[in-house]
Amino acid sequence: MNMTGHHAGHAPGGHPDAGIVQDVFFILLFLVLIVLYIVAVKVANRRFNRWPAMRTICWILGVLAAAAALTGPLAARAHDDFVYHMLGHLLLGMLSPLLIACAAPVTLLLRSLTISWARRLSAWLKSRPMRLLSHPVTASLLNVGGLWVLYYSGLYSAMQYQPVLHVLVHAHMFVAGYLYAAALLCIDPSPHRAGYGFRAGILVLSLAGHGILAKILYAYPPGGVPIAQAESGAQLMYYGGDAVDLILIFLFCLQWYKSARPGKRRKTASSPAIS
Repeated sequence: MNMTGHHAGHAPGGHPDAGIVQDVFFILLFLVLIVLYIVAVKVANRRFNRWPAMRTICWILGVLAAAAALTGPLAARAHDDFVYHMLGHLLLGMLSPLLIACAAPVTLLLRSLTISWARRLSAWLKSRPMRLLSHPVTASLLNVGGLWVLYYSGLYSAMQYQPVLHVLVHAHMFVAGYLYAAALLCIDPSPHRAGYGFRAGILVLSLAGHGILAKILYAYPPGGVPIAQAESGAQLMYYGGDAVDLILIFLFCLQWYKSARPGKRRKTASSPAIS
């Protein structure tokens, strides 16, 4: 998925080397993110119990999923092929955010910061804007509702020719996906204590909204998208989205099961599913 719309030969007036420069930039950025996470783990391990290796693996896989969507052949093809665009959506807007949420980056950051900076971060996370954005209802509307706006407001066609808009759309896609996964799983500290029943209802409604959108895309392609590409892309969205959602559902149900096991101390809504 091309965030700038300037891969070689894809955008009007694009420089032939722009795609290479973009790929190098993102590869370096993703390498830095992986290194920073590993450094934070080493710092946190000196102060607290050993950080679970599975969370580090989730972080690396999540970063790699985003890298696959934003660099290389997929990003180059996504600019003018709806099927590749949709594959990028699955990687950048669903799989990568889910893996990143499972990596508990906020918890790790709180553990690796000094006490004063950790308190400032905690206060910011409890601020009114963050409370609103991290609420399950808001997060689901930004995530699923944003896709409806993207494909049926003319935004999808416009972003192919406006680099800044392209960046904003893809940034929103990832951030909304992360907020959604984080709000439902509550692996990191959250200002909300929504019960499992409430979050399960939001999950079901979100799955329905995503599935219905895929079916509508199949029947009524967005402007400028060939019918054959729209049908293949919609099928990929439907079945590929189900595959990612199954992982989310499994983790959510695992949390719920652990919180309700007889003879075990009842966990709070923010208890992690991955340890």
